[in-house]
Amino acid sequence: MKGLRPRGQAADPPSGTASASTMAILRALRVALHVGFAGLLTVALLRLLFADSRPSAKFLLVGLAVLLAVVYLAGTVLEKRFASGALGADPRRYSLLWLGAVTVLWALLLVGSADFSWLAFPLFFLYLHLLPRLVALPAIAVLTAAVIAAQWAAGGFLVPQLPAVLGPLFGAGFSVVTGLAYQALYREAEVQRRDAEELRRTRAELAAAQHRAGVLAERGRIAQEIHDTLAQGLSSIVLVARAAEKSLAAGDPDTTASRLALVQQTASENLAEARNFVRGLSSPTLQESSLVDSLRRLCERTEADAVARGAALRCIFELQGDPVELPQPYRVALLRTAQASLGNTREHARADHAVVTLAFQGNDVTLDIYDDGVGFDPAAVQLTERPDGRGFGLQALRHRIGELNGSLGLESAPGEGTVVAVRLSIDVRLETGERAAQ
Repeated sequence: MKGLRPRGQAADPPSGTASASTMAILRALRVALHVGFAGLLTVALLRLLFADSRPSAKFLLVGLAVLLAVVYLAGTVLEKRFASGALGADPRRYSLLWLGAVTVLWALLLVGSADFSWLAFPLFFLYLHLLPRLVALPAIAVLTAAVIAAQWAAGGFLVPQLPAVLGPLFGAGFSVVTGLAYQALYREAEVQRRDAEELRRTRAELAAAQHRAGVLAERGRIAQEIHDTLAQGLSSIVLVARAAEKSLAAGDPDTTASRLALVQQTASENLAEARNFVRGLSSPTLQESSLVDSLRRLCERTEADAVARGAALRCIFELQGDPVELPQPYRVALLRTAQASLGNTREHARADHAVVTLAFQGNDVTLDIYDDGVGFDPAAVQLTERPDGRGFGLQALRHRIGELNGSLGLESAPGEGTVVAVRLSIDVRLETGERAAQ
């Protein structure tokens, strides 16, 4: 039954959870216990068979010995099958009943023949493992006294001989020390098993958290790209198409054709953007030209788009200082900031003028986007995404610039226009860009 592990403990630690040496010692002790019990029982049985005694008493003792072997073997086999998962019902609930049956059968054999007295030593281990220590130690003392009494009676001496007393006492002491050492080893194995399970659980939780973080980061990247490119482009296509519809209805085919051409150009550019950010690449505009040229063309397209929709927006690009070649992540961040800001200017500001200024000043590069539109109160704007998908732009820009250790400022007031200002450190940016390139 549960005699192979300390009382109150779980099943044997799974292979590999404890150290190999500890597990080897535990297995060796368990095997030694079973082999010792079987060996001592066999020796006592053989001595009984060759002893000169009454046949009826001999057959009775042989039957009891065989029954003891069957009971012991059944308990250990059931416990082993349960520990390995081959048995569904837990036999350990009957461990005390099993121990009582083994003890009673041994006591009956001891009364019939002193040769069975040495089976007490394996029983000492079972008592230590199945019973609380305060109960096991007195029980071992009683079994030791029974062995001494059996040896005394078998010797036929008036006073017990010293070897018949010291042998059981030393055996009991050795069994107690060995049993306590086994329990200490088992507790160590249990601690190692729990630590290993905790480590596996922690690794699994860390892997799951990293996976969730990766998923969220990828979703954020795609959301930023969609907002800064596809959403702005599709909005422009819708508005220019409406303007083309109006000019067609007014009988102005030339204006209609120019607006449809702008729709086609915008759709082609957004298709290229979609294909590139799906592959994790930068803007195709930046692949074909520098940041300065890309910003200049962005201003031209913004102005042409506004004209196609019937708005009078003048968009100007200004360059200050000597341009420095920037790493790709920072060029993308500055271009996306300009795209998102001019998209808001085109759709919401109702501005007449917009100015995009890229400046290289010492160790810093700055990008300012100004418009003279209606403006708004930044404190009254909730910088979170709304159910309709709006409200994401400024939040995404702050996150994008923050990842590059830069700063993004916003200044606006009702009736006074809006300024979006980005500042990046060239030294930090170049160092980070070189590491990213490697």
